[in-house]
Amino acid sequence: MPAPTILRAGTLASRRAFSTTRAVRSGGAPHYDPPSGWLFGVRPGEEYKREGWEIPFFYGFCGSFVVATIAYAFKPDTSIQTWALEEARRRLEAEGILEDPHPEK
Repeated sequence: MPAPTILRAGTLASRRAFSTTRAVRSGGAPHYDPPSGWLFGVRPGEEYKREGWEIPFFYGFCGSFVVATIAYAFKPDTSIQTWALEEARRRLEAEGILEDPHPEK
């Protein structure tokens, strides 16, 4: 005989533990715009009317992309290889194996 929880799985799943409100499920009419056959729904010869969000979205998206590109171009080199090369060169110069490329006068 299977365990009682397996037998009552359908009824247990429908109950909400520690809640007095009923479970709300999405529903209603489907949100579907039937195809009109025109690109972006604009018939030939008609002027496209921009919506209010399009211009701020365009400038915000492009502006943030430009700022991110500039920030990436000027970011400092923090790789372990660069640090190790500089550290090895500094130690070799301190031991006298390598000459100082910028001798102070």
